[in-house]
Amino acid sequence: MLIEIWSDVVCPWCYIGKRRFEAAFELFEHRDSATVVWRSFELDPNAPRTAQQPVREMLTAKYGVSLAEADQMQSRVAGIAAQEGLDYRLDLTRRTNTFDAHRLLHHAKSLGKQAEMKERLMKAYFMEGAAPGDLETLVALAAETGLDALAAREILESGAFADDVRADEERAARLGIRGVPFFLAAGQFGASGAQPVGVLRDLLQRAWDEAS
Repeated sequence: MLIEIWSDVVCPWCYIGKRRFEAAFELFEHRDSATVVWRSFELDPNAPRTAQQPVREMLTAKYGVSLAEADQMQSRVAGIAAQEGLDYRLDLTRRTNTFDAHRLLHHAKSLGKQAEMKERLMKAYFMEGAAPGDLETLVALAAETGLDALAAREILESGAFADDVRADEERAARLGIRGVPFFLAAGQFGASGAQPVGVLRDLLQRAWDEAS
């Protein structure tokens, strides 16, 4: 059974949803017969590759709130993340483009290392303040994940896997996906948002039962 998850590496709810999905997947008795694929989705495709603007400032512009209110928003999300074992440092996060990070994830997928690359990218952004729009950062993270650094650099300096990223995003649009994370099991059973573990576990079981 194919399980597809649309998410962005700079989406705080996506990392929370990832942890909840992992817990649900552990409870799914048919997990050895399931394949998980991470699909590309850009929350902010117009963001610059150079990460300069703190996310708290971006939130004030996007939602028309004060810096204090933006800090409260981030504090709330960080508190929820902590319940999932994630030590967010949202004070370090900067607005940045993620298109190249998604290209790197497709490269990692071709080598059977997508899950590891996804985890490393999200940890780097949310816990270490890394910029996933930066070429050198991506090459270093690829190497840490066990990918060949030279090959990763060649991929990132070319246009490789750009069509794969766009294909994921175009399919998301056709499916009506407007927010992430979005989970799709067996091509027809979907759930949007960082759903509770029980909801995701039921989704997997329902998809399996129908597919069988």
